Amino acid sequence: MASYILRRILLMIPTLIGIMLVTFVVTQFVPGGPVERMIAEMEGHTSGEGRGIGTGGGEVRASKSGDIYQGAQGLDQERLDKLNKLYGFDKPPAVRFITMMKNYFMLDFGESYYHRKSVVGLVISKLPVSMSLGLWTFLIVYCTCIPLGISKAVNSGSRFDVISSSFILIGYAIPGFVLAILLIVLFGGGSFWSIFPLRDIVSDNWSELSLIDKILDYLWHMVLPIISSTVGSLAVMTLLTKNSFLEEIHKQYVLTARAKGLSENSVLYKHVFRNAIIPIITGFPGSFITAFFTGSLLIETIFSLDGLGLLGYQSVMNRDYPVVLGTLFFFTIIGLISRLLSDLSYVVVDPRISFESVE
Repeated sequence: MASYILRRILLMIPTLIGIMLVTFVVTQFVPGGPVERMIAEMEGHTSGEGRGIGTGGGEVRASKSGDIYQGAQGLDQERLDKLNKLYGFDKPPAVRFITMMKNYFMLDFGESYYHRKSVVGLVISKLPVSMSLGLWTFLIVYCTCIPLGISKAVNSGSRFDVISSSFILIGYAIPGFVLAILLIVLFGGGSFWSIFPLRDIVSDNWSELSLIDKILDYLWHMVLPIISSTVGSLAVMTLLTKNSFLEEIHKQYVLTARAKGLSENSVLYKHVFRNAIIPIITGFPGSFITAFFTGSLLIETIFSLDGLGLLGYQSVMNRDYPVVLGTLFFFTIIGLISRLLSDLSYVVVDPRISFESVE
């Protein structure tokens, strides 16, 4: 087991470097990088002496003979070199990549070009929204789908099974953003009732509320986003649970247990449950960890939630490479660790499984 874990950890390093290298290479061919965007921004403010040029991190005063802006004549090579040096593009791509990976392994993710904040601080500031959506979705899906899937397997073919399958498949067929818009129209003051708020995860006066009121206010804000992000996930987990239990129920050892006179509950929860839950519970570690860092762009945009999904989209559109590559590095490590934990959970759930054969 120890050698298997060590090998998997060592294999994570080339996998991580490969993913980062492919992404880094792609960014080299994407037009409109930070330098080009800065030049376009400067050339978009060309009317007059002493005009302020917004650079995202403050205001630079420019004149016809200023240090950066040269009016309608554009930027000369010296100024372009300064901009390239400012963003680190004065070095060859290979050197930039090696320097970047060295800094990342030292947990130095740099500063955002667009927000003028450290990448770590920026991600931390967006985590509450994504954690709220991810964790609530994770808990609701697992706590609902496992008992529902077991009930559907036990009552396979019954009216309950058919009706419940119809509802969860309808929910699966409706895209999350369409359901979000429908909920806004119905309950967010769109055309019918104005019951739930449509922005942020707490009210503006949240800090002034009592503890109970803070909890209620938070839950009040999260109702519609959580419903929108959860409904579509119910079908997959429910049907996986149902099919897993159905497969085990029809095996020979179940018939033998029934022939010995064991009750249905004893057969189901002492024999079937242990084997049927393996493919479901092994995805638990990965789902739990990634729930902290998931971000849904459409859900966050529709409900005006400033989370990681929106941050990722804005970073790509603004060519904010430190945020794009820094978050990719971190989330790739999280994903690789989650896969390892999922594999190890097989042994925890079923001790009969061993990794000795692959060592």
